[in-house]
Amino acid sequence: MSRVIRFGVALILGLAFLMTATPAQAAPAHSADALTAAVRVLRYDASRAAEFRSAVDQAAQIWNSSVSNVRLVAGSPADFVVLADNGWPRAQPTSLGRGTVWMGRQATAEGHNPLRIAAHEIGHILGLPDRRTGRCTDLMSGASAGTSCTNPNPNAAERAEVQRNFAGSTPAIDFGRIYADIPEQAAF
Repeated sequence: MSRVIRFGVALILGLAFLMTATPAQAAPAHSADALTAAVRVLRYDASRAAEFRSAVDQAAQIWNSSVSNVRLVAGSPADFVVLADNGWPRAQPTSLGRGTVWMGRQATAEGHNPLRIAAHEIGHILGLPDRRTGRCTDLMSGASAGTSCTNPNPNAAERAEVQRNFAGSTPAIDFGRIYADIPEQAAF
């Protein structure tokens, strides 16, 4: 009989603990914290990126460590596809987080860093436009920073802009446009 009493007491105490602990620990789904903490997962397919596959995966990790409300993962079905070709790097974002990236061999043959190119082109998919500042600290300055620039990291302003884009702001990019990387434009 004492086992039944101990079980009953343990059950009541356990339920009482759950009733008092749960409301303090769980945030309502409609709270502001829950909305800002939402992470949008974007799947990318780099299976046709050839020798650039590693650079694309590294660039995805750079973006993952740079922003908190979007996460890039390799997988299918893909939100964006990365291809290798012999032209200049370019991207065609079709909507925020969706589109196509081409990793152009011509730019790497001229000495541009593949990891910087991959991070820059993914930046277009995340809603960032080209900004030809010539500064190596600006990821979206692309090739205007020169072949000696190998920085693949977005700066604070670029990180904040992506955060805003995925929090509902209107991106400063034209969807459907191909952001082509031709030597005359000198930009990835």
